[in-house]
Amino acid sequence: MRVTERDVERVPPGNLRVPRREFGLLWAAAEARSEKQGARGITDYEAGAIAITCRWLAHATVDGPRGRRRPASAPVTRTPRSAGEELIEAEYVAAETLAARAAPPDWLARQPGYLAAVCATLRWAWRGDGPPPVLADL
Repeated sequence: MRVTERDVERVPPGNLRVPRREFGLLWAAAEARSEKQGARGITDYEAGAIAITCRWLAHATVDGPRGRRRPASAPVTRTPRSAGEELIEAEYVAAETLAARAAPPDWLARQPGYLAAVCATLRWAWRGDGPPPVLADL
């Protein structure tokens, strides 16, 4: 997904605790890295998790089955409901709770870095706590 200024401007104001411009820069970088890695045949779970989380916070639409556009789903609970303040907080708590478990669910264990990136993105963008997630150099 190519992130445009319009995409960033449409993020509901209550969904972010960080400057919209900084959110947009992180989102665009995650999308670009995910696409670049995918073109090389590499699944970058960290970049993908950041992009998925940003799409959901931004109320972005994504390609669904059979080419139909649909709203982005939440990154951990996978609810198709649009991100709003109460739902974002619930998603944050769900992600942090899973991260605190001794053993993650199988689907997360098969995606190294995904859950940590979701937690970091929500902690930064939603809670306004800590630095933005860092995408390591390729």
